[in-house]
Amino acid sequence: EVQLVESGGGAVQAGGSLRLSCAASGFTFDDYAIGWSRQAPGKEREGVSCIAGSDGSTYYADSVKGRFTISSDNAKNTVYLQMNSLKPEDTAVYYCVAARPAYSSSGEVNAACGGDYWGKGTLVTVSS
Repeated sequence: EVQLVESGGGAVQAGGSLRLSCAASGFTFDDYAIGWSRQAPGKEREGVSCIAGSDGSTYYADSVKGRFTISSDNAKNTVYLQMNSLKPEDTAVYYCVAARPAYSSSGEVNAACGGDYWGKGTLVTVSS
């Protein structure tokens, strides 16, 4: 059974930091791109940041580049998202997601966030 279990959400003031964790089980970690999508109230879900288990290639949405950092511990099948300089517009439910990545004709992995599997989500609230 595939499981993606998130932790680390909470409330913080603008400019603060949080670290999210996602513990994955039930599939081969190296075969997937794993990371985070989010959904804010009244908005569509968007991919935030993902990392390829095979080689550590990363994807970041433009809105979080320079502020968020994704990393993984393959031995623990766990992905982390360090979120710094948080803004009120980062307020959302953050879902851990996993998907088999696409590859270019030259063999490069595309770590863009997919949605084969989803966690239950963790709420991040950033106040101004």
